[in-house]
Amino acid sequence: MSAILMKSNAHIQAIYLAPSAGAPMQSVGHAKVNAGFGIEGDRYAMGMGAYSDVLPIKVRHISLIALSGIETANDWLLAGDEPTFDGAETRRNVVLKDITADELNALVGQSFQLGSLQLLGTELCTPCERPAQLLNRPSFMEAFENRGGIRAEILNSGTLVVGDELFLENGK
Repeated sequence: MSAILMKSNAHIQAIYLAPSAGAPMQSVGHAKVNAGFGIEGDRYAMGMGAYSDVLPIKVRHISLIALSGIETANDWLLAGDEPTFDGAETRRNVVLKDITADELNALVGQSFQLGSLQLLGTELCTPCERPAQLLNRPSFMEAFENRGGIRAEILNSGTLVVGDELFLENGK
């Protein structure tokens, strides 16, 4: 698995945050990230996300999605003559290029590095109704099944920058 990630040169294509639940995701070139909380200025770091108070409490420091997963989901949607989603509309914080959805999903339970940050993949981001409701596009959940990305715990503070590369913690 690690050899595939190194060969793929997975890197950040886009970074998004939203200041409050339901607010449009804003594209940023870089973002300050705090261990144990999340991305400064993002709804979940401030405890203002749509799912911030849901029990059981889940780690929602940062969410990542593969660009290839978005493209595959959009192909599925186009085949059904339905509207597509761009990276911001998936409501994930980071869009990664040059990694497959399956490779990203395999990082659940793994430590990895994204730029200068150490992360721990905590769970799959099962497609939820939120993007579908906000945009009135009901097929989001079906299109993004197994392609919804992952959530991760942030283990050290630092800055994320578009272009930062993803590596497994052991560097292999």
